[in-house]
Amino acid sequence: MKDPVIIEPYSDNWPSLFNELRAQIVTKIGSEVLRIDHIGSTAVVGLAAKPIIDIQISVRDLGNIETIISGLASLGYRYHSNNDDLTKRYFREAPGTRRTHIHVRQAGSWSEQFNLLFRDYLRTHEDDRDQYARTKYELAKRYRDQREKYVDAKTEIVWDIIKKANTWSQKIGWTPSKTDL
Repeated sequence: MKDPVIIEPYSDNWPSLFNELRAQIVTKIGSEVLRIDHIGSTAVVGLAAKPIIDIQISVRDLGNIETIISGLASLGYRYHSNNDDLTKRYFREAPGTRRTHIHVRQAGSWSEQFNLLFRDYLRTHEDDRDQYARTKYELAKRYRDQREKYVDAKTEIVWDIIKKANTWSQKIGWTPSKTDL
């Protein structure tokens, strides 16, 4: 079965969905967590997105993941140990439930900071946010049934934005906003 790429206009419901999930996660693994953040496009007010809630959980030690695997499993999330990205541990929703991606990353790591900087920059730069949305709509139309090609095709604009975000971060002395924990 194909998993089509569908981009939707921003929904005011996305932060509420994140907050519900965050509360559930905190009850199960809160003692293991340093930060929980809503990341990805659904975390940026006004940004069109695939209606997938992305959650980043920052932990002290990525190698000590057993408690997190167990806690998230009790909430119905499946651990994907075959994930190619070794900078995170990746979890997905149970079949038949709302699409959710959980990314567990080591606090202070480059990949953790990248996602927070990208989000924070788009939250404060409307022109780049809107250009990103237009690009996503165009690519979703072109690669509707080719999710990997859609993701690959976004690479150029993501790096263009992160270059701007890097310059911006230096000018304002950016640090990650307060955690959503």
